[in-house]
Amino acid sequence: MSSARGWRSLAQDGALAAVVAALLTLTVLATPAAGALDLAAVLIAAASLVAWRRAPLVALAISTVCMLVYATHAQPGPPAAFPVLVSVYGAVRAGHRLLPALAGVLFLGAGLTASLAGAGPGEERLVVQNTTLLLGWFLAAGVTGTVSMHRQAYVEQAEQRAAEAERTREEVARRRAGEERLRIARELHDSLTHSISVIKVQAGVAVHLARKRGEEVPAALLAIQEASGDAMRELRTTLELLRDPGPDEADEPCEPDGPSGLDRLGDLVERARAAGLPATVTVSGERRGLPPEVDRAAYRIVQEALTNVSRHAGAAAAAVRVDYGGRELVVQVDDDGKATRDDPPVPGVGLRGMRERVTALGGRLLAEPRAEGGFTVRAELPLGDLT
Repeated sequence: MSSARGWRSLAQDGALAAVVAALLTLTVLATPAAGALDLAAVLIAAASLVAWRRAPLVALAISTVCMLVYATHAQPGPPAAFPVLVSVYGAVRAGHRLLPALAGVLFLGAGLTASLAGAGPGEERLVVQNTTLLLGWFLAAGVTGTVSMHRQAYVEQAEQRAAEAERTREEVARRRAGEERLRIARELHDSLTHSISVIKVQAGVAVHLARKRGEEVPAALLAIQEASGDAMRELRTTLELLRDPGPDEADEPCEPDGPSGLDRLGDLVERARAAGLPATVTVSGERRGLPPEVDRAAYRIVQEALTNVSRHAGAAAAAVRVDYGGRELVVQVDDDGKATRDDPPVPGVGLRGMRERVTALGGRLLAEPRAEGGFTVRAELPLGDLT
C-alpha cells in the first residue's frame, strides 16, 4: 500500500513538473529578452519540482537559483515565481522555516532590484505592485505549507492512536482469553478432578479387596482403574495447557504424563477389550515420529471412534488400521455394528470434534455407515515436510 502510494505521488509530481515546464517554456518564447540560457534555467527549475516532496530543500535551492537567473535577465514578471512558490510550500510543509523565508526574500529582492533598474519612466509603481502581489503569494504559500504540515502531523498522530488502540484491544482480548482459560481450568479441576479421583480410589479399593479375598478381579474393574488413571493424567495435562498455553510447551510431547499419542494405542485398545469390545489393530507402512499435533489427533480419533462403537454399535467388533504413508497418516476404524446407510446415526459432539481436529490440520475425514453394515471413520492427516 505504501509503495503504491509512493509511486502515485511520484507520478503526480512528475506531471506537475511537466506542466510547469510547458507553461514557462511558452513564457520564455513570448519574452523578447529571453534566450537559450533562460530556457535552460526554466527547464531545470521545473524538473527540480519532481523532488519538492522528497527533497524539499534541494528543490528550493535549484528552483530559486534558476528562476533568479531567468527573472533578473529576462524580467518576465510574476510567472517566474511559480516554481519558487511550489518549493517554498514544500519546504514549509516539511517543517523548515528559515530557508524558505530567505529564498523568498532573496527572490523578491533580486527581482525588485532588477525590475526597477530596467523600468522606464512611470513604470516603478507597476513594478512595486507586482512585487507586492508576489509577496502575498509567497506568504500564502508559507501559510498553506504550515497548515498542511499541521494536518499531516494530526493524521500521523491519529494513525498512531488508532494503532495503539488496536494494540490495546488485542492485549485486552489476550488478557480476557487468559482469564477465561484460567476460569475453565478451575471449573474442570473442581468438577472433574474430585469425581475421577473418587472413581480411581473406589476401583483401587475394590481390586484390593477382591485380591485379598482370593477372588478373581473382574476385567471391567481393572479397566475402570486404568482408565481413571489415564483420565487423571490427561486432565492434568489439559489443565497445564490451559494455564500456560505457550506454543513451545503446547507442541512438545510430555512423558509420561503428556498428551496421548499413537505410542499408547496399544493401551487404548487393551482397555477397549477389557471393557468388552473385540478390537484388532493393523499398522502398515514405516512407523516413524509424527508431528505432535498429528500424533495427538490420530490417538483422539481412534479413542472417540472406539468409544462410539462401545456406546452405539451394540454387540460389535472394531478394526483399527493405521497406515504410515509418505505424505499423510491414515487412521481408520471400522465396526460391524447395526448402522446402515438407510438409517445413519445422527452426528454428535464426538464426530464434530473429530471433524474439527482433522480440518484444523488440513486433512479429510470420512464418517459414515458402510455398505455392508456398520460404521467407518477414516481420517487422512497430512504430515507436511518431515525431512
